Amino acid sequence: MTKILKKTHFRRRLAVLLIPAALWVIAGCGNSRSSGRVKQYIYRIENRYPHDRQAYTQGLFFHRGRLYESTGQYGLSSFRKIDLSTGDIVGNYTLPASVFAEGACVLNDTLYQLSWMEHTCFVYDTAFRRIGEFHYDGEGWGLTTDGEHLIMSDGSSVLKILHPADFSEQRYIHVTYEGKAIPLLNELEYIDGEIWANVYTSDYIVRINPASGKVTGVVFMQNLLPQELRTARTDVLNGIAYDAATKKIFVTGKNWPTLYEIRVVAIGD
Repeated sequence: MTKILKKTHFRRRLAVLLIPAALWVIAGCGNSRSSGRVKQYIYRIENRYPHDRQAYTQGLFFHRGRLYESTGQYGLSSFRKIDLSTGDIVGNYTLPASVFAEGACVLNDTLYQLSWMEHTCFVYDTAFRRIGEFHYDGEGWGLTTDGEHLIMSDGSSVLKILHPADFSEQRYIHVTYEGKAIPLLNELEYIDGEIWANVYTSDYIVRINPASGKVTGVVFMQNLLPQELRTARTDVLNGIAYDAATKKIFVTGKNWPTLYEIRVVAIGD
């Protein structure tokens, strides 16, 4: 428990220090109908599914109709395949207690999973057999793919584009909101040509143009998890999964009891 508190407090202190004026602009524009430059969206809940309250969600994605989840915390980190309808774990890999797992994704039937401070990306086949690992500098936070490269966040405003064969850095995306850098980009998902990112400690998802790095849309996710379902261990919104086969979007949070299927609606539509 001490390690959990240290991790959570560390990132929250970091959030206070790093979130720029741009994010306060995002926070303030929720009551307006249009920013004139960045589209604003609200959510509609389509379905609710059970989610493990013990899962400190770090990565979330679909592959061949199954939901995969990477969970964090030292001594609790895992990589799971989940039955969406029941929330049951149907496949699982438990990481060593010395590893704090982070974001994860799949590309060409190969699974990739980051670690927070261990500078290692673990590589698996779809049966969770470890088949390799890559090392990198800095922290690991979120991970997704555009179908060709891996896209990684490290808690800053910069996304790294990585080659899946050797994890080499190909280029960088500097993410901005109306000209100002947006740090604390966390869990990532690639949806129809855009990168969607949780902004750590906030109830916002930003939609990013991968060519320019500009935030083209903000999804306001406030009050998704009702107060009556929250406990002392309930943590922040984190986790975006897109099922390309059904065009459905799913979101959850760290230690949340529910996974939500949502539809996003542009404000004013």
